[in-house]
Amino acid sequence: MTAGKNNSVLLNISVVTVSDTRTQQTDESGSVLVKRVAEFGHKVYSKEIIPDDVYELRAVISRLIADPNVQAIILTGGTGFTERDNTQLAIEVLFDTHIDGFGELFRNLSYNEIGTSTIQSRAFAGLANGTIIFCLPGSPGACKTGWDKIIIDQLDSSHKPCNFVDKLRI
Repeated sequence: MTAGKNNSVLLNISVVTVSDTRTQQTDESGSVLVKRVAEFGHKVYSKEIIPDDVYELRAVISRLIADPNVQAIILTGGTGFTERDNTQLAIEVLFDTHIDGFGELFRNLSYNEIGTSTIQSRAFAGLANGTIIFCLPGSPGACKTGWDKIIIDQLDSSHKPCNFVDKLRI
């Protein structure tokens, strides 16, 4: 494993956009995450756009969880309250451990940016098979908040007092 900023362990991270309408050209949220992952020095292992379908999402994320080369997955989209927002339903059942504080902290930080609309965010995270999975809303702003204020530190092995890197399959 190589070292990046602050001598941090570099991870292989898959970015998955959950959307029935986005394309590689119109996927601003996924692009925000890809850029930030690369800027830190982590490797963007894969970048996919998956329709908001429960079983298709489970299949793709299960494949990534089973891949021994993937340490982290960041999903964007499908976390709202419409009938096509299926990320939570599809993904939470795959977790070995839920990270309850992630959603709570995300909504707290997001409140400062979008006010009470943050209650409609079902951001969540968990661990599965030594892989950490972060699920963010589908807006570029939500992706910036999630990465810049939470995920970057939790995927930085030099972040103190703790981070999730020692819990990952490396």
